[in-house]
Amino acid sequence: MSEQLRGSPKALSFIKLIRADRPIGYLLLLWPTLWSLWLAGDGQPKPFLIMIFTMGVFVMRSAGCVINDIFDKDLDSFVERTKNRPLVIKSVSKKEAWSIFFLLILLAFILVIQLNQEVLLYAVIGLSLTIIYPLFKRFFAAPQMVLGITFSWCIPMAYVASEKTFDSVFYLIWIGTILWIIAYDTFYAMADKIDDEKVGILSTARLFGKHDKLITAIMQSIVVFLFSYAGVLANMSLSYFLCMTIVACLFFYQQILIKNREPSACFKAFLINNHVGGVIFMGILSQQLF
Repeated sequence: MSEQLRGSPKALSFIKLIRADRPIGYLLLLWPTLWSLWLAGDGQPKPFLIMIFTMGVFVMRSAGCVINDIFDKDLDSFVERTKNRPLVIKSVSKKEAWSIFFLLILLAFILVIQLNQEVLLYAVIGLSLTIIYPLFKRFFAAPQMVLGITFSWCIPMAYVASEKTFDSVFYLIWIGTILWIIAYDTFYAMADKIDDEKVGILSTARLFGKHDKLITAIMQSIVVFLFSYAGVLANMSLSYFLCMTIVACLFFYQQILIKNREPSACFKAFLINNHVGGVIFMGILSQQLF
């Protein structure tokens, strides 16, 4: 029965709707979550928090994809990368999509109430950001800035759930993460720039114009500096700074990839950020390993 369900057209459409077939989005949200849990937990986060937040990543990322597709249904058909999304080709109805969205929000609420009371307010803000973010690409020239706050909101939530004070390391990591997200989503937008211009979707790729490579390079340099400075304040070991050196090399490679602004190369540069997130996590984790 389970094999039949996974193989049914409707089930496959639901999987595509929440992007379960494309895990990169989940991973890019998971890495900052793990960084902050380990930092807030002084290297020994509670297993219960790891479990709740990991499930929360899957649930909220899925919800974000669903609400994005509901709002962008009429735009997606004009963009090459999104023209075959379930709501566009009508393999999932709008009513079904709303039902899945509210089910995911219910699951998120069940997860949040397992945590301390202070987290609830942050969860409400996080939900609000998830809902309103897709709308910003219609009127705000730099929607990636809103995405940066949305995708990094797991950091203050992890600190609050861990009952950890917002210290200097927290602010450095949070600001660095926001800039990292803006940079990598600019690469993503560079791959869609031609289609976005046709339908009027705004992005930092369009805003930065011919300066896109320079601005993303500057942001990535600041990210390396902020994370390195956070490492100094947190008394990280040499292995952490070696990992940050690897991150700097990955950033340099991304700049090489986007040199000619070729869409497939820009998308490849975007995908490399999964490795960036993993390397940073290994650097933080190395405190306990060495």
